Amino acid sequence: MSELTLTVMRLGFLAVLWLFVIVAVQVIRSDLFGTRVTQRGSRRQEARTQQGGRQAAPPPQRGQQQPPSGGGRSRRGAPTKLVVSEGTLTGTTVALQGQTITLGRAHDSTIVLDDDYASSRHARIYPDRDGQWIVEDLGSTNGTYLDRTRLTTATPIPLGAPIRIGKTVIELRK
Repeated sequence: MSELTLTVMRLGFLAVLWLFVIVAVQVIRSDLFGTRVTQRGSRRQEARTQQGGRQAAPPPQRGQQQPPSGGGRSRRGAPTKLVVSEGTLTGTTVALQGQTITLGRAHDSTIVLDDDYASSRHARIYPDRDGQWIVEDLGSTNGTYLDRTRLTTATPIPLGAPIRIGKTVIELRK
């Protein structure tokens, strides 16, 4: 075997060895520090904002409550949007269109919370027959708080009252 072939084989083996080391370090880093979180749907929300002037809520998912057929009229003074006012998703807005909004770490939640204190299925917000919005804790470990009170039952949400899930605060607004 020529000296050139042997040197090329050594360099190839060294490159494969370094590639293995780099991949192993990346795996260990992701296990220790978690994956990098990007703003979910931020490009889609920007496109909606540019096209329609407002952000639209995602379509209702299977198994969620359908909007009530009340002729399309909303109560005067009723909230029209859900706004994240604190946490990693600050500024996120979801239009209230009569659908159930789920909150948690699960990827199929309406609002996905990247929060160590949130459960995968943490809470849900839904309208009742009178048009009042209700928040319900879904058996989370760290609880859901409405205006500094831990929820134990489904509770009506006053306009502007903070709903706290871990480090995230959500409010109903007009």
